[in-house]
Amino acid sequence: MIYQIPINVETFYIAGQSDAAAERFVFAYTITIRNESGSAVKLLRRYWSITDANGKHTEVRGDGVVGEQPELAPGSSYTYTSGAVLETPVGTMQGHYEMQTTDGNEFEAPIPLFRLAVPNVLN
Repeated sequence: MIYQIPINVETFYIAGQSDAAAERFVFAYTITIRNESGSAVKLLRRYWSITDANGKHTEVRGDGVVGEQPELAPGSSYTYTSGAVLETPVGTMQGHYEMQTTDGNEFEAPIPLFRLAVPNVLN
């Protein structure tokens, strides 16, 4: 069965916590997960693939998001904000959430590739 779990991402550069001279670029991202399937789902785990402009690749795995394992009824959504620190002013993130239906079926909801970038660093 295919589960419709669209994921929307908005990104923000946090200049006040960043230090270009120290190669520290801090970003926040707000994610909205929508359950457009016909059954309730629970977010069990997350997986991130993060790549900076130097090609440095980091993988992050863990339970839930921001300390929670939200349950989404059909038609509902869940929004949270988290962050990432890069050594370059530009990078990308992508990954997936491991979800489970109320009847125990597990599946992955893909998180599309998105860019983290200091404003005006790219045309």
